[in-house]
Amino acid sequence: MKSSQTAVTVLMADDDEDDHILVRAALAESKLLIDLHIVSNGEELLDYLYNRGLYADKSKAPIPGLILLDLNMPKKDGLEVLKDIKTDPTLRRIPVIVLSTSENKEDIYKTYDLGANSFITKPVKFAALVEIMKSIRKYWFEVVQLPLDGVEKV
Repeated sequence: MKSSQTAVTVLMADDDEDDHILVRAALAESKLLIDLHIVSNGEELLDYLYNRGLYADKSKAPIPGLILLDLNMPKKDGLEVLKDIKTDPTLRRIPVIVLSTSENKEDIYKTYDLGANSFITKPVKFAALVEIMKSIRKYWFEVVQLPLDGVEKV
């Protein structure tokens, strides 16, 4: 098992400010040592990944080891962004966890068809969100090997 003492960059794409606060707090509660970056829509997510616009400085937009992706976002929704990420040879190795309020089976099937690594329905209670973040820490940062060196920005 790997040490969980190394900070990993996590990029969260979600347009809900309350979710930003809750996820940040849940990550703190779960004791997950991460460098959390948050974007509010699909276009901003792609700008971050491709170092465009506000994210042109690569030191302020490090390559994420994991993306937490909401489906319902303005400008470009999560399904469109997921397709863009998973069809791009420079980005497709980045694990994407869909974190959505949806429980719709069609949404679940579409995300997996497009290459999502996991689909998690956002819980209503904060304690449940903390447990999810602990599970993410355990699985994605202690058990599996992330392809951090195999992801290059263009």
